[in-house]
Amino acid sequence: MEFVIVTGLSGAGKSRAITALEDIGFYCVDNMPPMLLPKFAELCLQSEDRLSRVAMVVDVRGGQMFDDLFDSLQELRRMGIDYKILFLECDDQVLARRYKETRRQHPLVGEDIRTVYQAVAAERQLLKPLLDQTDYLIDTTHLSSAQLKERVTDLFLGDHTQAMLVQCMSFGFKYGYPAEADLMFDVRCLPNPFYEPELKHKTGLDADVRDYVRENDATRGFEQRLYSLVDYLLPLYADEGKSQLVIAIGCTGGKHRSVALAEALAAHIKEAGGRVVVNHRDIGKL
Repeated sequence: MEFVIVTGLSGAGKSRAITALEDIGFYCVDNMPPMLLPKFAELCLQSEDRLSRVAMVVDVRGGQMFDDLFDSLQELRRMGIDYKILFLECDDQVLARRYKETRRQHPLVGEDIRTVYQAVAAERQLLKPLLDQTDYLIDTTHLSSAQLKERVTDLFLGDHTQAMLVQCMSFGFKYGYPAEADLMFDVRCLPNPFYEPELKHKTGLDADVRDYVRENDATRGFEQRLYSLVDYLLPLYADEGKSQLVIAIGCTGGKHRSVALAEALAAHIKEAGGRVVVNHRDIGKL
């Protein structure tokens, strides 16, 4: 049975994530009282595979009931439930903007907590022990709704019990570094197609940009050392029991060098038998 607990910061996209899971066949419950998790898991086990893929949102909307979550997680482990935690993260300023745009109130705002920023800070403290146990972390700061759906689908559409999922992400430093990255490599030192007029408006997905980036001694040396390091590290992370490994490659704008090299790294990992997806976070930005 696949048992996914979706949690994270209020406003980070948990409702959209649970909708994406529902679209790929999960039975989903939003705002599940934490104390009911073991009982719900028991019902799923008795359902004769009718509830073989389930996901539920558990967050601070439960108020003081949220304190029951860690006892419930311990009970799930005792029952032999191999649950996974999907945690949605987001930058404070982006969360504040989202609340302003939707005119909704953060669930922790009240007499003692007056502003969204105070509420987010308090929520981070409450969620920190859960974040430390997270299997999958998605930072939605720079993601559109469609991109978030794609990320969730990539994680759970296939048989994710078979192997650790490696995500090769390209990004632009000018838009901020990805908080979910486990490994991050800066390729701004490599030749930049941006300064070639015929390549400037293309991306690393185009063959001529890819060739420009990769067909030089500096990049060949970088790729050789990168692949050697990744080949050494992947089995160590897998043996540790990690469910997802995010390898982020960044250049200035996230359109040329990082894209070409993320694609190349993903192809290398796939050729070696790894389970891999590619995410070009900033390729469509100006």
